[in-house]
Amino acid sequence: MRPSRRLVRAAPVLAVVIVAAAVAGAAAWANVPAKLSFHGGFVDLSVYRYGGRLAVDGLPLYGSRDPATHLRFTYPPFAAVAMAPLAWLPLWLATALWTAASVGALAAVIALVLRSLRGTAPGSLVALLTLAALTLEPVWQNLTFGQINLLLMLAVLVDLVHPDRRWSGVLVGIAAGVKLTPLLFVVLLFLVGRRRTAARALLAFAGTVAIGFAVLPGAARTYWTEDLVRAGRVGPPELAHNQSVFGTLTRLLDHPPATPLWLAVAGPLAVAVVAVAAVCWRRGDRVLGTGLAALAMLLASPISWSHHWVWAVPIGLALGERSRIASILWTATFLTRPFVWPPWGQRREYEWAPIEHLPGNAYLLAALILTLWTAVRLGRPAKSGPTKVVGGPDRRGRGPFLRSDVARCR
Repeated sequence: MRPSRRLVRAAPVLAVVIVAAAVAGAAAWANVPAKLSFHGGFVDLSVYRYGGRLAVDGLPLYGSRDPATHLRFTYPPFAAVAMAPLAWLPLWLATALWTAASVGALAAVIALVLRSLRGTAPGSLVALLTLAALTLEPVWQNLTFGQINLLLMLAVLVDLVHPDRRWSGVLVGIAAGVKLTPLLFVVLLFLVGRRRTAARALLAFAGTVAIGFAVLPGAARTYWTEDLVRAGRVGPPELAHNQSVFGTLTRLLDHPPATPLWLAVAGPLAVAVVAVAAVCWRRGDRVLGTGLAALAMLLASPISWSHHWVWAVPIGLALGERSRIASILWTATFLTRPFVWPPWGQRREYEWAPIEHLPGNAYLLAALILTLWTAVRLGRPAKSGPTKVVGGPDRRGRGPFLRSDVARCR
């Protein structure tokens, strides 16, 4: 059976998953009492809508807080412009559509990754893995907070897994215009010699900045000259959910680290991770290479909340092609949510015993261990063996590709 027919047969299952997610999202606002609402309360989606409403009304974007959540809009002005349509929808409908789009993006990511790794993406397997991925902490946190990370991850993967397409790089640039951290993928593109793709990404990003200045000139000036470098603008860095180098140092030192110390630690770590990512990507493993670059992004950012770590999904799938044990251990880390095992919240992270920092910084440690494991395997001599036909179109859509055509990070 051809992959297209498999996908068609599984389409009802995927549709049920996406519609169920939309109904659940709408019910959380329309029918469920606040005290029984989902864990995240869709607070980020509320902030997105608030930013969009401010943009539509021409009000200051960074001088007030969302009345529903008491949180500030912290994204670039272009993001507020992009979120404007959400402000015109009833909250329940915006929640339903946003949740459905996020689950749809998750399914699309899984299909894209499977097709890259195996040459085919059976619809039934995509549906099953989508359901399984919903149990991972970064994913369900992303959904319950109404975050945008799944949509941005899809945009980046489309460009990085298929860099030979005419407009590859544009989606990375747009993603960076919404949330600055995807700019690190431009570094990866330069390192792997995809200069034209990187240039398109930078031009697209510059376009988002220009749109921000054209539509919201006052907000753009405030963001790029003041708000961007304002400390503590996105939450307490010591919170256990912040699984970045900055967050880890804050918990270890009992106070936020000085900028030179943070850069001295986070800089070399991020450089090392993205270097391994580049080698992996150049050897043909674009999924794991892109995933490692995402980990470098998460390590380097001052704030990397646990729901930012949705990249655990494509990385876990890529690991499944190399080592079942590694894939299980990686997935278990994001399933069991170790960082909340120690007491957390209300600055209790400052009271952790030394041993509690191990589960308390689990995502960061998992990223470093994975990078080291990948680097060791990259250093091993390639094994020669019989060529195995994997099936499905190759990355240029020209018929079946051979396993020996792609040097995996084994």
